[in-house]
Amino acid sequence: MAALEPKAANGDTRERILDAAESLFLDHGFEGTSMRMITAQAGVNLAAANYHFGSKESLIQEVFRRRLHWLNRERLQVLDAFERQAGGAPLKPSQIVEAFFGTALRLATDIEHGGLRFMRLLGRTYTDPTQFVRTFLAAEYADVVERFSVALFRALPDVPREEILWRFHFMLGAMAYALAGTDALQIMAGKVPEDDPAAIAPRLMSFLLGGLRAPLPEVKVKKNAARARGAGPRAKGRGAA
Repeated sequence: MAALEPKAANGDTRERILDAAESLFLDHGFEGTSMRMITAQAGVNLAAANYHFGSKESLIQEVFRRRLHWLNRERLQVLDAFERQAGGAPLKPSQIVEAFFGTALRLATDIEHGGLRFMRLLGRTYTDPTQFVRTFLAAEYADVVERFSVALFRALPDVPREEILWRFHFMLGAMAYALAGTDALQIMAGKVPEDDPAAIAPRLMSFLLGGLRAPLPEVKVKKNAARARGAGPRAKGRGAA
């Protein structure tokens, strides 16, 4: 029976379907990719895809889950190691950036096993997610985001928490765009720059750390200054009364 393949073949078939889906989702998007396109590229029949995944939504989730589990586990392990070394003291911002973004960039350098393809797909999903993918990713990231948020708040006590979350959001966007390709650089420079994640990584890490440590936006400085100026007379008036 086609649906009841031997275990070894089952594992190989499942991985071929996931690889094909990952590649096609990147090229055509979730809506633009049909199950028949996936099975054709994987060299299997539709019954095999239904046997392993049941539905297209389940397949999409598994495409992300198989690599995200490793990625997020690795991120937390690196963060744990830094925190043990710190002995209870706040981490340096550079260590937090290394644990979260450096780990992702190392995955992106694994071109042979699809790491770059997955990171590009993940980046596209950040910018144009469907509702069910957004919900799924939020659940997958919940523990990781909580741990890294706490570490960032401790590392940058003088930066408002809301500002830190915005900066983290911008950092995710910068990484997603950088790994998506170098089209913008080609337009600006008129030539094809190096499009190798290993070459991009040190530039990107420096940029991300600079953004995390950037001065507070001037609008906040002006607001705080205005509040401070406004507090003086009011406080004086209350004291005089």
